[in-house]
Order: sequence, then structure tokens, then C-alpha cells
Amino acid sequence: MRTEIPSKHAIVRSWHVIDANEAVLGRIASKAAMLLMGKHKPTYAPMLDTGDHVVIINAAKVKMTGNKEDQKLYRRHTGYPGGLIETGARRMRETRPERMLELAVSGMLPKNKLGKQMYRKLKVYAGEHHPHQAQKPEALALKA
Repeated sequence: MRTEIPSKHAIVRSWHVIDANEAVLGRIASKAAMLLMGKHKPTYAPMLDTGDHVVIINAAKVKMTGNKEDQKLYRRHTGYPGGLIETGARRMRETRPERMLELAVSGMLPKNKLGKQMYRKLKVYAGEHHPHQAQKPEALALKA
């Protein structure tokens, strides 16, 4: 028995919409990462990008469990000496709520060129409106 590897033209990509309203950040991120990698498809191959496009709406209303709202820190570095910048989760939600979900999902994707290619299919919006209606995305319900 041979393993079938799909060709580039045989990969069918669909669009999914995930509503992050009152949903836990990590659960949304893991579901989105699974869809971006294509692990939900029978044609999944770890060396190919067989995943779908994912649109996440209402990123500003995502929920964090425990004391993460007060204790979690997002760190980045400018590249200069002493250039470490730390931002708390509460401040990040006020200024750039999309970035919280983008960082969570990107942390769950492979750390190589293939992971970057998968990450480009992720679209995150703070509100409930998005410009991808023409692609006819299907709403994805998270299990409660």
C-alpha cells in the first residue's frame, strides 16, 4: 500500500470563520492552528501546506482564564541594547487585540518556511465585520 501525496493542484482550500466572542484564547488558537496546518483533512502531509484559510472575528472579546489578564506579558525586542519591551495582556487587548490571537496561533505552527506560509492564511479582526464575504466562509462552532 502506498501513501498518497496530494499534488499542489489537488489541494482544495476552504474558508472558515471562528467567532472569538467569550471563547478562551488557547482553545481558539489551537483550533485555528489545526485548520491552518490541514490536520483535519485526510490528505494531511506534514511536509505540505494542505490547510485552509481561517478568519477570526471579535478578537477584542476573547476570554483569558485565571489571572492571565493581569499577569501575562508579551515581550519583544527592538534589537538595540536595553530594548526589551514588555506589554501586559490588558494593555495589549486595549491597543492591538488582534495581535494576541496572532501570537497564540503562530506559536502553535511549525517554526520554518512552511509555518510562515500557513500563517499567511490567518486573518484576525477585532470587530465582527470582515472583508472576506466573497469567499463564502463557513462558520465554525467551537465546542462548549
